Amino acid sequence: MAEFLLELFSEEIPARMQARAAADLDRLVREGLGEAGLEPGRTEAHATPRRLALVVEGLPAATPDVVEERKGPKADAPRKAIDGFLRATGLTLDQCEKRDTGKGEVWFAVLNKPGRPTPAVLAEIVGKVLTGLPWPKSMVTGEGRFRWVRPLHHVLAVFDGAPLTGTVEPEPHTRFVFTGETRGHRFLAPDSFAVDGFAAYRDGLRAARVILDREERKRLIEAEAKRLAGEAGLILRDDPGLVDEVAGLVEWPVAHLGRIDDAFMVVPEEVLIASMRGHQRYFACLDAEGRLAPRFVVVANTETADGGAAVVAGNERVLRARLADARFFWDQDRKTPLADRVPALGEVVFHARLGTMADKVERMAALAADLSGFLPGADRDRVRSAATLAKADLVTGMVGEFPELQGVMGRYYALEEGEDADVAEALALHYAPVGPTDACPSAPTAVCVALADKIDTLVGFFAIDEKPTGSRDPYALRRAALGVIRLVLENGLRLPLGRAFATAAGLYGDRLDESMKAAAQAALPGFFADRLKVALRERGVRHDLIDAVFGLTGEDDLVRLMARVDALAAFVAGEDGANLLTAYRRAANIVRIESKRDGVDHAERAVDGSLLAEPAEIALAARLGDAREVLSNQLATEAFGPAMQTLAALRPAVDAFFDEVTVNTDAADRRANRLALLASIGATMNGVADFSRVEG
Repeated sequence: MAEFLLELFSEEIPARMQARAAADLDRLVREGLGEAGLEPGRTEAHATPRRLALVVEGLPAATPDVVEERKGPKADAPRKAIDGFLRATGLTLDQCEKRDTGKGEVWFAVLNKPGRPTPAVLAEIVGKVLTGLPWPKSMVTGEGRFRWVRPLHHVLAVFDGAPLTGTVEPEPHTRFVFTGETRGHRFLAPDSFAVDGFAAYRDGLRAARVILDREERKRLIEAEAKRLAGEAGLILRDDPGLVDEVAGLVEWPVAHLGRIDDAFMVVPEEVLIASMRGHQRYFACLDAEGRLAPRFVVVANTETADGGAAVVAGNERVLRARLADARFFWDQDRKTPLADRVPALGEVVFHARLGTMADKVERMAALAADLSGFLPGADRDRVRSAATLAKADLVTGMVGEFPELQGVMGRYYALEEGEDADVAEALALHYAPVGPTDACPSAPTAVCVALADKIDTLVGFFAIDEKPTGSRDPYALRRAALGVIRLVLENGLRLPLGRAFATAAGLYGDRLDESMKAAAQAALPGFFADRLKVALRERGVRHDLIDAVFGLTGEDDLVRLMARVDALAAFVAGEDGANLLTAYRRAANIVRIESKRDGVDHAERAVDGSLLAEPAEIALAARLGDAREVLSNQLATEAFGPAMQTLAALRPAVDAFFDEVTVNTDAADRRANRLALLASIGATMNGVADFSRVEG
């Protein structure tokens, strides 16, 4: 068995595309080998800024011989059909076999396909890879139409210690000669060197100042940055996303510690971090109290004779220019109060069919004020003020330069203007929670504004039929719904969502017609039920239990719904609950079958007490009557755990009925009455949850 090494060497590949490209390279080569009848052993893909590499182990010298049998036309078929079969197989009639299939004689062709040399197969696969790698963006270079993410320089392809022979031509006028040589670091070791396998390739690159393994580069970057910060008595700010990105920018990472001018430390630290991170890919450092320190770590892609002094000086100079812009925006933005910026939101489009940001803010303020009645401790006036100012920072210079700081800058500007602390905090937090790991606001003012923002968005886009479809969700409506769910559940809010949706729809006024508003209100409960299942999946909550509660009641109080679900989960997990669920299904099946046979829905009949004769059926009817009365009070007071215990207490009577009573008696009136009694078991249980939706 032999090894195959492939390297596609180009100009710098964007960092965000590298990991996906390496995975696609591995997939395409594996698919090509499989189609050729080759089963590779271990494969290992790598990516650096200038190369994609793949090593495939365990390949034979040639593909296996294949015997293929093709069935042709009947022996007495028209000559034209037989000639077509012969042309397709490349055989003469003398080389074919005539067989009796039991339905007449049929021509068969047996094709012996000898194996092909693996290098020839690999050359074809490389050609398909060059045209099939799905880059998100690509460019055309040279005279032909060949597209690649950046200009491709060479194709290294080595099988069993020797380069493949010949060329690969992915497009007319574009040809690459297979080579067994590659190059190292652009500046530190630009000369070519030969390789005869992966080990020599990996070690040769390291000697030429290229670390092939992305994870190793990441570990080195983080370790060196932490070391430099630690030597200065500081802590490196945790930023795994930036570590991952920088690993895609350098082949030979060398970290240096730089300084931020003290004059810029008056600017909010989020601005400094955003500028360093987004523009320059610098790592921030923190002091012992967790505050931003006036130092940063820059990772260069080269070694210098002066130990990095010029690199640090150059990066500090660039950073001064960047931060000068940031300080300018900070100083200028504070000259105009947020309240005076609100009218400018009329020039910012929220959505062509849903109005401007000014329209959205007006709706948010009214909706947030209405929602404040459901949040203990929420002050209606402060909630309205916060909602009115929530989007004002969108028209500041700082957010125009750093869009990721929207909300954050609103808080800073509000505090500078003397706004209440909870109002300012609401401006920063009203977008939250953004993701599953994002902290959820808990202060009443922030919760009201966050809910209003998300509910307004959901109602509006559902009304204009811009709902998510499949994997497509351009307006992040799934995320908005999950945000509402988390805000409600984590804060224990007794908020009827149906009412909130209706209020939000009404605030759109004439912008939406009544049918559009009604459509949104009808579709959103089911959408939220699906999102709730996603949100609770990690908690181990079964989706069928959510269906059993939501499907029965259309419950829109999520706190009450979850209390029901939790009680139901505990009930069905116990022995009495599991057995009663089995009895429920047995009763429901009997009623369904007999109703179909009789052409009458026995579930609609009332139980006639005068027709009850057997002790077991009398006892069951009494137990069901008592249970319904108790359940009515328990459900009204939201005592869902005790309600499940009430259901569990029915089990002895239900078991006794099935053991002692014959349902299909010869007496027609008693048979119908017993079927109605069986139906009442389901009706009683379904008052708590729709047990027909419970699985298992």
